[in-house]
Amino acid sequence: MVYLAGEDRYESMKYNRTGRSGLKLPAISLGLWHNFGGINNAENGRSMITRSFDLGITHFDLANNYGPPAGSAEEFFGQVLASDMKPYRDELVISTKAGYHMWAGPYGDWGSRKYMISSLDQSLKRMGLDYVDIFYSHRFDPNTPLEETMGALDHIVRSGKALYVGVSNYSAEQTAEAARILKELGTPMLIHQPRYSLLDRWIENGLQDVLDENGIGSIAFCPLAQGLLTNKYLNGIPEDSRAASTSVFLNENHVTPETLRKVRALNQMAAARGQSLAQFSLAWALRGERLTSVLIGASRVSQIEENVKALSNLEFSQEELDRIDSILNAGHGQDGGTA
Repeated sequence: MVYLAGEDRYESMKYNRTGRSGLKLPAISLGLWHNFGGINNAENGRSMITRSFDLGITHFDLANNYGPPAGSAEEFFGQVLASDMKPYRDELVISTKAGYHMWAGPYGDWGSRKYMISSLDQSLKRMGLDYVDIFYSHRFDPNTPLEETMGALDHIVRSGKALYVGVSNYSAEQTAEAARILKELGTPMLIHQPRYSLLDRWIENGLQDVLDENGIGSIAFCPLAQGLLTNKYLNGIPEDSRAASTSVFLNENHVTPETLRKVRALNQMAAARGQSLAQFSLAWALRGERLTSVLIGASRVSQIEENVKALSNLEFSQEELDRIDSILNAGHGQDGGTA
C-alpha cells in the first residue's frame, strides 16, 4: 500500500530554531536506538516511522551501531525511506553518529579521522543516501587530538556528506573546545546531544551555559530515563521490562525504592496537570525553550501519539518547578540541580 503523508502533519507540531542556525527541529524527535533493528518487527517499525511523520516529527536520529545487530537500524530506515518516505526527503532531518565500536581492528572505534569518515560512508550506503542532515561525533576520544576529530567533521561538511555537525556525550569543557575548533575551521557546531531527564540533570552544571554562549542547539536523549519516567514502573519492575533484563543501561539496580518514591510523587503532579508521567517529563525537559528538542524512543505507535500530546501543555508555574525540585532533592541535599 502506497504511503501518503497526512496533509495536516504540520498543524500541531512545535518547531524550534537550533541554536543560531537556520535549521528548525521538531520539539519531539524520534530516535531509532531500540526497536528498529534486524531482530524487530519490520511492519511495526515502518508504522512508527510513518505515523511519526504524520504527527509532524521530521527528525529521525540514528547511529552507525544502532540495531541489533549493529548497522541494522540504518539499513531498516533506508528501506522505509525507499519504500515510503523518498518523496519527502527534503522535509526530513536525518542524523547519524560515529564514535562507539563498529567493526574489528584499530580503525572501527572512537574518533580518528579514518574511522569517522569511513563510518559515515558506510552509514550513507546502508541508508541509500547521498548525505545526512546532521553527523555527530558520538563520544569524546581521549586518545585522539580533538583537532583531528573536529577536522574530520569539517571535512565531511565540505565534502557534502553532511549539512551540519554536532557532538554527543561531551562534557562542558570538551564541548567548548570542540566548538572553538569548529568555528576556526569555518564549520560551526550545530547541536549537542546529551543525556537529560528529570532524574539526570547533569547538563545544568555548565553545559547548558556553554551551548547558550556559543549559539549551539541541544537535543536530549533518554528524556524518559529509559522508561522510568513512564507508568511502567509505578508498581515495581514488570517481568517483560528493560529493567528486568541484564541491560547495562537500565536494570533493577536503578529502580530503587527511593527512585520509585520520587517517580510516584512526580506522577501525582502529572495527574494534577492532566498529563501522563511521560508527557509531564517531556514537557519539563522542554520548559523555558533551552532545549531544541527531545528524542523519544518507542516500541509502538500509541507511545508516540501519547508523547506528542505533551506539547499541548509546556508551561510550568514557579510553584510547580519548586515542588519538582523538592521531590528530586529529597534525601540528597541540594545536588539535583535547579529548574
